[in-house]
Amino acid sequence: MSSVENIGSVKVAVVGGGPAGLMAAEALSAGGVRVDVFDAMPSVGRKFLMAGKGGMNLTHSEPADAFLARYGARSADIAPLLARFGAGALRDWVHGLGVETFVGSSGRVFPTDMKAAPMLRAWLHRLRAAGVTFHMRHRWLGWANEGASVSRFATPSGEKQVRHDAIVLALGGASWPQLGSDGAALPVLAARGVPVRLFAPSNCGFDADWSAHFRSRFAGEPLKSVAIGVPRADGARDWRIGECLITEHGIEGSLIYALSAPIRDRIAESGGAGVVIELDLAPQISAGRVRDEVLHPRGARSISSHLQSRLHLTGVKAGLLRECLSKDEFAELDTLAARIKALPLRLLRPRPITEVISSAGGVEFEALDARSMLDALPGVFCAGEMLDWEAPTGGYLLTACFASGLVAGEGALAWLAERG
Repeated sequence: MSSVENIGSVKVAVVGGGPAGLMAAEALSAGGVRVDVFDAMPSVGRKFLMAGKGGMNLTHSEPADAFLARYGARSADIAPLLARFGAGALRDWVHGLGVETFVGSSGRVFPTDMKAAPMLRAWLHRLRAAGVTFHMRHRWLGWANEGASVSRFATPSGEKQVRHDAIVLALGGASWPQLGSDGAALPVLAARGVPVRLFAPSNCGFDADWSAHFRSRFAGEPLKSVAIGVPRADGARDWRIGECLITEHGIEGSLIYALSAPIRDRIAESGGAGVVIELDLAPQISAGRVRDEVLHPRGARSISSHLQSRLHLTGVKAGLLRECLSKDEFAELDTLAARIKALPLRLLRPRPITEVISSAGGVEFEALDARSMLDALPGVFCAGEMLDWEAPTGGYLLTACFASGLVAGEGALAWLAERG
């Protein structure tokens, strides 16, 4: 059995060294409070660095109303966070670290060098200069007392306990657990009466039951310029145009990620049956013109050659028609034309949460007051992806993490000031 060592008291413990936790630490240290940051990993910001490997997408430049709408059902809860620290404020803050930014052709905002590491190094240097202390390889286990003033940490040398006047939890969601966020805090909070929702995959791919032939030929192939229709509860479909990728297991990519929340929710409602989405393989061409081209006399040409010549349907798009239609449907030209514009594809399940970009679920906003403090546990503040919200890729995830960390840090400052 491991020994338990009491390693003293701190003013405020921040648990989690991602963007939300570090931003909370910055707000607290700027308010003159001693801050100790605890993280389970050997170094902080690991998921932040991983997310920046393909180009550090910090935020987005679109108008504020459109930006806020990206948070879907939680837009009203995210609104006050972004009002305090939105996309413009985030860019100014990054510039204050000595890192310049630019707006890409898609409206996304990046550091000029496209890298996360220089920004993180500058930030950590500033935090340490402000007196923030970092404790690595300290995994939060919950509390050692009935209140919430003594935290337990698993460390390489055994369990340690820390007393704190306030604590900011920024423990992340449940995606990429190898980088530190494994969702283990949720049961601890639920046991203390905190309303939570189980973590679920977000910005994720989905499994499909491909045939061995289709998988061997097309896994890894991009599916460009398509539209996807996802069924709504009222029977209509929401359509979006973009690109995605056929995988060995199913389908993923930016278009699928943008629709992952409704797809995931429809699958959850299906009782295991999955959900049938529709693919428009020629979204720039009207249904009437598609039908005319399919029915155009083809002479001795095969139907595959005909579709290639008249509608440029080749490769993976042609393969999907063969995969998803029966021989009779493929041979019946009116049906074939209709299916080119609305090809049914059954998606069975989201990919495992451990491999997806982000997660939904977590501590419900209804559990928090305006300072991001838990009603059930005075002195405990929550921030970042461990809260119950989700957003598509494009800088929206990071922006809300930064903003929620700042609000939680300032909320802890205000609470401490009230207590004298």
